[in-house]
Amino acid sequence: MKGEEIRREFLDYFENRGHTVVESSSLIPQDDPTLLFTNAGMNQFKGCFLGTEKRPYTRAASSQKCLRITGKHNDLENVGVTARHHTFFEMLGNFSFGDYFKREAIEYAWEFVTEVLSIPKGKLWVTVFEKDDEAEELWRKHTDVPPEKILRMGEKDNFWAMGDTGPCGPCSEIHYFMGDDPNLETEEVFRRDDGTFLEIWNLVFMQYNRSKDGALSPLPSPCVDTGAGLERIASVMQGVRSNYDTDLLRDLIGVCEELSGIKYDGASYEERDLREDTAYARDVAMRVAADHARASSFLIADGVMPGSDGRGYVLRRLIRRAIRHGRSLGFNSPFLYKVCDKVVATMGSHYPELVERRELICRIVEAEESKFYETIDSGMRILEQEVKKLSKGELFPGKTAFLLHDTYGFPLDLTQDALKPYKIKVDTEGFYREMEAQKERSRKDRASKDISYVSFAISSDKTCFVGYGTTEAEGIIKEVFEDPAKKGRITVVLDATPFYAESGGQVGDTGFIKVDGATLRVLDTQKIQGDFIGHICVLEAGEIGAVHKGAKAFAEVDKERRRKIMANHSATHLLHSALRRVLGEHVKQAGSRVDDANLRFDFSHFAPLTEDELFAVQELVNSEIRANYEVVISEMPLKEAKKRGAMALFGEKYGDIVRVVEIGPHSLELCGGTHVARSGDIGVVVIGQETGISAGVRRIESYGGEGAYEQIVESYRERLKIASLLRSDTSGLSEKVEKQLARLRELEGEVRRLKQKLASAKSEELISAAKTSPSGIKVIVERIDGM
Repeated sequence: MKGEEIRREFLDYFENRGHTVVESSSLIPQDDPTLLFTNAGMNQFKGCFLGTEKRPYTRAASSQKCLRITGKHNDLENVGVTARHHTFFEMLGNFSFGDYFKREAIEYAWEFVTEVLSIPKGKLWVTVFEKDDEAEELWRKHTDVPPEKILRMGEKDNFWAMGDTGPCGPCSEIHYFMGDDPNLETEEVFRRDDGTFLEIWNLVFMQYNRSKDGALSPLPSPCVDTGAGLERIASVMQGVRSNYDTDLLRDLIGVCEELSGIKYDGASYEERDLREDTAYARDVAMRVAADHARASSFLIADGVMPGSDGRGYVLRRLIRRAIRHGRSLGFNSPFLYKVCDKVVATMGSHYPELVERRELICRIVEAEESKFYETIDSGMRILEQEVKKLSKGELFPGKTAFLLHDTYGFPLDLTQDALKPYKIKVDTEGFYREMEAQKERSRKDRASKDISYVSFAISSDKTCFVGYGTTEAEGIIKEVFEDPAKKGRITVVLDATPFYAESGGQVGDTGFIKVDGATLRVLDTQKIQGDFIGHICVLEAGEIGAVHKGAKAFAEVDKERRRKIMANHSATHLLHSALRRVLGEHVKQAGSRVDDANLRFDFSHFAPLTEDELFAVQELVNSEIRANYEVVISEMPLKEAKKRGAMALFGEKYGDIVRVVEIGPHSLELCGGTHVARSGDIGVVVIGQETGISAGVRRIESYGGEGAYEQIVESYRERLKIASLLRSDTSGLSEKVEKQLARLRELEGEVRRLKQKLASAKSEELISAAKTSPSGIKVIVERIDGM
């Protein structure tokens, strides 16, 4: 059974048993600052387990794309070396939020594994938490697992916790005997944990809450969280020893074989000296390429671009690590992007975002590869030269490792990988000392931000924003505090406000707040602690303090500034739409900044725009403005909005009900910002400049409304000035300037020729004036200026 069929059978099975099939969430967690990447199926349901979120269903099933590369799940150095380690994998899961519990979870798992997948019962073993008598009894009564194959395990193996405190509970796992020798199918061998048995499904029973003192108390609504690795189940179903030999990854390895002309022979996964076994090194390289191509493709599809920090740096590390391993296959030019193209072909039917961004994925990876190939040879030469200097047992200098990282783009793990054949380790303490020294230099150079934020306790649920329909409103002061980092700056929190807090690229409003004889000028508006809106102010008149908590305040937004911001924000939507129509559907917003002066729009694209493309985009935007479309704003369920084709802003958190902004027939986006009433209210848009800001990301700076008018006026003034200098009118200026430049080049050539003639005449004069030294040598000594 192929991996795609297993996934479909799993989701169909649970849908037929009352579960809502939920799409995989993004690899970028939308509402969990504790995670860099989604690493488990339960991540998107965390609020349901904690009781902070209610959904219209109490049973769910999903196939979740996961990435484990950081923190306690960081097994990067084992990827490609072992049969099971991956950075990217798929987690099949079924979940109950206070609905069914242990009995149903056990029955579902056993039925699916033994009847739907038809995995031989005789090869299955079960583990339960050593104190979970209930789970063991349920396995005995409701399945036909032999009692001797139900084993009790300790807390390390069979107890799950969300953190040091909070929801937790015992686990029960299903394991498959991978061996061929029935004599090895024993409890003793099982407990050796040597790979003879493979865990294929983990059932977590969240039934307790752990307090700070470690005490466990029952949860009011116990939940179920299960996880089954698709790659592992596929290896069992396809009768192979390694996840890399399943159809989920073997086709990707096949691309490496085809490109390199080297056959993959599935060398043993034991640790060994890579210098002594070239075939093993090549096998590892192909497995690394297959794994990293999957991870890179999905990261880019979810909006991550290669960069120098955060998620972008993780993506860059993966691509560069694959390149380094690719050298053992003889690759000296980009190859990984072709493996990524195969990822799209094999997985795009279930993950349409791959197909939608196919061209972008391949272009970004190819560009990143080309960039690294420019420096990898130089970096490897430095590494090899340093290795020659080292005595046996000596560490590779941390300073050199940092040089490779900082100058040649070698992540530390790539240097460690490259040193494995030499059995040399890096002085990591020295490396991190150099890293910290550089950070300290950066900290000193970095200017402090204008606004800092402090934590505070507040009694209301959130600030209610009422500014879509008005720029004036009364509110109750919920909190007043002075920013300790910026003396004189006062932050005011109201229960309701017409001030828009910076988000989605739109800057915060400015204006005034008046209360009891005091007047505050609002310099900025920011979201604080999630759903509260903070007005960052300076006191203009009177006094204000904690005594004003609970008092009424009158809030008034700077209407003129808001009007200009709205024009630029609506222009941004039209610009996004026009870019997609001119350049292609791969264009996605990668960031923006909208204020009263201009707009900046970052988008995914792999090449600079031509002059014709820029003018085409500008013309499309202005034609939509001239059409004077009504800006239609509505609220609807997120699924309905996506079905209509509404564009979502990468990195934004969306609830079940979303705000959709529609401008004409081509622009439909999810957006919480403020907008003009009709597209004609924008006036006009002028594109300023277009630049590249990173691999695969371009930036356009434009002007809308009055800002655009000012640019047009300034351009006309420049034309008049140029015409005056040419003593001409403004028609045909470019041709006239070209003629003047051609004449200038002609005169410059004539001057060069005359200078050469003068130099030639001077040389003859110098030669005739040569003096003979006592030794018979003719010598010219002369000072010549202007040569």
